[in-house]
Amino acid sequence: MNLGFIKASLTNERMRANLALGSGTYMRANYALEPQNLQKLFEANVGLKLADNLWIDAGVMPSHIGFESAIGLDNWTVTRSMLADNSPYFETGLRLSYTSDDGKWYASGLVLNGWQRIQRPDGNTSPSVGHQLTYKPNSKVTLNSSSYIGNDKSDKDRKVRYFHHFYGQYQLNDQWGLITGFDIGAEQKERNSSRYNVWFTPILIAKYSYSDKLSFAARAEYYQDKDGVIVTTDTPNGFRTFSYSANMDWRLSNHFAVRAELRKFQSKDKIFEDNDKFSDESLTATTAMIFNF
Repeated sequence: MNLGFIKASLTNERMRANLALGSGTYMRANYALEPQNLQKLFEANVGLKLADNLWIDAGVMPSHIGFESAIGLDNWTVTRSMLADNSPYFETGLRLSYTSDDGKWYASGLVLNGWQRIQRPDGNTSPSVGHQLTYKPNSKVTLNSSSYIGNDKSDKDRKVRYFHHFYGQYQLNDQWGLITGFDIGAEQKERNSSRYNVWFTPILIAKYSYSDKLSFAARAEYYQDKDGVIVTTDTPNGFRTFSYSANMDWRLSNHFAVRAELRKFQSKDKIFEDNDKFSDESLTATTAMIFNF
């Protein structure tokens, strides 16, 4: 099981709250650095309405970065993109958010415990900050800008990280949809350094809906992290990898779906395990069954 969770929510005119407990390979991989008693905490937050369209929320929340979430059926592709897997899925802190009366603009400012953290790293006393700005001029277009600035190490090993994510989602007609995205990050090479290690990734996803039950999607992306800030390979060229995928989704009902995907990775260096050796390419086939109730 990749992810299974149970969630309770409370919403009224002045207050909102969410509590979700999860299990599966997603939780084990993404919460490995957290204390054991927090490793099942998929979501835990409470929000108060300060004024019309103005809210403040606190706790463990879904990340403000990216167009993909940990919940598979919310995404166009079966597996997560390299862009999503190497940026936060969740965050912990305070969020002040505003939505315009017409619903076209959403803006938030955040104070966070770090880069995908519940607790701050040991010896870290400096909060991180971020923003999100979303514009929906109509029901068919979404444009989003999100950022993160902070140190995700101890104060002694302080290296400031700057990160920006942009995506556009477009519903071209009743059948075709398109997502374009671009991430770029920079982190100080050393404490108080003016030199930075830079990584980036562009992505393109197209989706075709044959019917309400059957749809297809194709994805192309590239991830470059030659200095190993996010992805460490210990190879001469670092992580420089293309990925291509195609998938089919069959929704048998509102509560059950079957998904299948074929995906290829092509890297600059030989970084993929292939039996008793390493290869510069990898081909994977993934199937998934998803239930919700």
